[in-house]
Amino acid sequence: MGFDFPIEVICEGMANVIVPKLEAFRRGVWDYAPSKAPVFYNPLMRTCRDIAVLALQSYQRIVGRDLSIAEPLAGCGVRGIRFAIEVEGLGSIYLNDINEKAYAIIQHNIQLNDLTSRIFASNEDANLFLARYAAPKKRFDFIDIDPFGSPAPYMDSALRALRNGGLLALTATDMAPLCGVYPRVALRKYGGFSLRTEYCHEIAVRLLAGCLAMTAAKYNIGVKMVFSHSTDHYARLYALVNYGAKSADKSLEEMGYILHCFKCFHREAHREMILAHNMTCCECGSILKAAGPLWIGEIADKNFCTLMEENLKSLKYEHIGSEARRIVSLVKEEADAPATYYVIDKICDRIGVPTPPLKEVIDHIREMGFRAVRTHFHGRGIKTDAPASAVIKVVRELAGLK
Repeated sequence: MGFDFPIEVICEGMANVIVPKLEAFRRGVWDYAPSKAPVFYNPLMRTCRDIAVLALQSYQRIVGRDLSIAEPLAGCGVRGIRFAIEVEGLGSIYLNDINEKAYAIIQHNIQLNDLTSRIFASNEDANLFLARYAAPKKRFDFIDIDPFGSPAPYMDSALRALRNGGLLALTATDMAPLCGVYPRVALRKYGGFSLRTEYCHEIAVRLLAGCLAMTAAKYNIGVKMVFSHSTDHYARLYALVNYGAKSADKSLEEMGYILHCFKCFHREAHREMILAHNMTCCECGSILKAAGPLWIGEIADKNFCTLMEENLKSLKYEHIGSEARRIVSLVKEEADAPATYYVIDKICDRIGVPTPPLKEVIDHIREMGFRAVRTHFHGRGIKTDAPASAVIKVVRELAGLK
């Protein structure tokens, strides 16, 4: 095949592709092999790619026509090739990567899957590639930005290259800034302070969404978040774009802050771009800490999630993994739930009681007249409109305390 580094053929979804043989680049137990390989490929992102297939198919069914799509940071081209094979109703697919070796692998994978008439490869800077398609009649219906790090440097170019009504997918892997370890880095990159709370992965998604909304507003573009998810090492967001100053203004109304009390678990969401608020906790009087400005609105659309679930019933998607199915189901359940979530284990540690079964906590909160659902963000997390004091009361009662 002519490559000067070890490769192997793998099967992912319905595609056969060549990728770097990662074991050849691992020098120690803690080595992150994908970053050492000459071309980036991360097998752990399989679930992310599974969900991307479902999301793109759902969007295609909403639009009802052939779509033009682009992946400006394509790596080995695995995602784009899976789109071509697994998603119905796609027209032209453009895969780009600035890495010459990645470009060579993409070309080979296109030929390997007999897709030369549908997929076009290029080898240039991602922003330059997107700028070539910014003219009105050249724009894409769907753009997938999946960088190693932050997608912020590519947002402007992607928005300008996206048609009215188009779908934009963003991945952020720089979770340390987004999860509150480096809040000033988050401010620099995403325009808002992060906060190291038990629900920091949701804050990460909301900072990413807020950055997108603010960037889009510069071009009189509004955004609607239709799906999002997060795991340990990345945040992922899907957003529809709508042209027009009114749409942009409506999106900005969803910007605000999350205030958190580290003493009693109280939290508040405020839809104001300027934080003019008494920064003391209404429950215990402690000083509140703020995350934001960030997106306060919904970060998933229940109807879009239903379409994704319907896709999973098709025999064509039998290969979609169980983790992707679990995430889609949980995101649908929590789509219209309030912002933030409670981690029951953390509450139990604080008040010094055994951890009760999650189902019992949810049932008791519902019996009190509040909403309560599980969240995909954390295996022991609960989203609820109940105040922190009510959640703590339930946990204490289940532990036999009054």
